[in-house]
Amino acid sequence: MDVQKPQTADSKYIQQHLANERTYLAWIRTALAFIGIGFLVTNLHLASTSLRQNISDEFAKGIGYSSVVLGIVTIIFATLDYLNKGKAINTQTFKHPRFFIIFLSSLLTLIILYFGFYFMYLWN
Repeated sequence: MDVQKPQTADSKYIQQHLANERTYLAWIRTALAFIGIGFLVTNLHLASTSLRQNISDEFAKGIGYSSVVLGIVTIIFATLDYLNKGKAINTQTFKHPRFFIIFLSSLLTLIILYFGFYFMYLWN
């Protein structure tokens, strides 16, 4: 005898929830890339004896720290965004997450500018 289970709010919008999950996983991959780039730049700099100067060491460490912080912030915001979107999908009150995108884009722009200063300093 098959007993049919009642339909949940989540099961009404399966496609949207799966898309939300894919987006969340993409943000996690992006966060890991941010962290990896920070480690890469710092380790390459510190491993190269020709580049070792006090100010360039500080630039490299700053890039590493800021990339790790950006990765952690991305994970936190992505998780909060994922949970909020899940609720919004079920209640059909979805709103575009402008703050999240603008905030992370601003942080990433600052780190890219920091990279630029680092490379300009090395090549001069």
